[in-house]
Amino acid sequence: MTGVVIWWIVVAVVVGAIVIWPRYGALARGRRSAASRRQERGDNALKHLLHEAQAGRSGSFASLKGTLGLGDRALLRVMEGLRAGGLTASEGGRYHLTASGEQRARHLVRAHRLIERYLADEARLPLTDVHRVAERLEHRLSEAEADRLSASLGHPERDPHGDPIPWAGESSDDPGTPITAWRTGQDGRIAHLEDEPAATFRALVDLGLQPGQAFHVVEATADALHLHVEDRPVRLPLEHAGNVFAQPLEAGAGQTTGLLRLSDLPPGQDGDIVSLSPSCQGFTRRRLLDLGFTPGTRVRPVLETFAGDPRAFRVRGTTIALRRDQSSAVIVRRAGSSSAGAREAQA
Repeated sequence: MTGVVIWWIVVAVVVGAIVIWPRYGALARGRRSAASRRQERGDNALKHLLHEAQAGRSGSFASLKGTLGLGDRALLRVMEGLRAGGLTASEGGRYHLTASGEQRARHLVRAHRLIERYLADEARLPLTDVHRVAERLEHRLSEAEADRLSASLGHPERDPHGDPIPWAGESSDDPGTPITAWRTGQDGRIAHLEDEPAATFRALVDLGLQPGQAFHVVEATADALHLHVEDRPVRLPLEHAGNVFAQPLEAGAGQTTGLLRLSDLPPGQDGDIVSLSPSCQGFTRRRLLDLGFTPGTRVRPVLETFAGDPRAFRVRGTTIALRRDQSSAVIVRRAGSSSAGAREAQA
């Protein structure tokens, strides 16, 4: 009997320790989890209000409720916490950020985009997954940690979706206008792919669209835009086109047809480098430039592995191996081709 009592005492002590241990017990973990949820909800509300302010609007209870997916009571608790913390203020049923709230919201945007850049470039996470993961991690990154991450990435200017990565305290620039505003015969450059909803973003990635790609509008029909993107035709359904933002081509960029990624240049075919994709940032961009992949340079694929990745290229008298994700950042035109000739061939 004594042994049974001792056994139950031991069980009670162990269970109690598991539950109430100050740092690692279930109660402590539960409190941290609840605090983390409150932090994430508050941060998401701040980001929504910043987005509304950048669009020239003030946030409403309804817009916050729709964005955060919370009930009335839960949202009221979130907004009361932000007000008490001096991050938001309200007037006439409309919410806006205070100076402190705006600073926090801009930090979250910067942290999110830096994390996306890291996940895409260093962790090699699929592009369709980086936004979801960054949404979870952005709340944990301090401003000092964001500065260190930016430095470790070579201070990239844009995230993988084409959005600018601001310096601390800076605002973002214009992502462009929807590609649906482009007319037949016009040229442009993809500036941004909206990453929500996820299904639409996945469809755009499956079409091979990336920020930085030059395009030519061949035809607009009732249900799709027919584009020539670099060296291939793309049918972009109108249901997805509103999530593609574009900007006019830079002065001197020339025509868009006849361009292709170095990764798609056939073996033995000479190509002339036109540019590096704007989505190629930080140390990767600097390394390519240091290796001689500069505009106007001739390059030729000379060797590839059985799997096709990496491939070796002859550039400036040197043979250099690049992974596909690196060579796809180099935009080339087939040597001897011209925009006029490309358009004649297309016709």
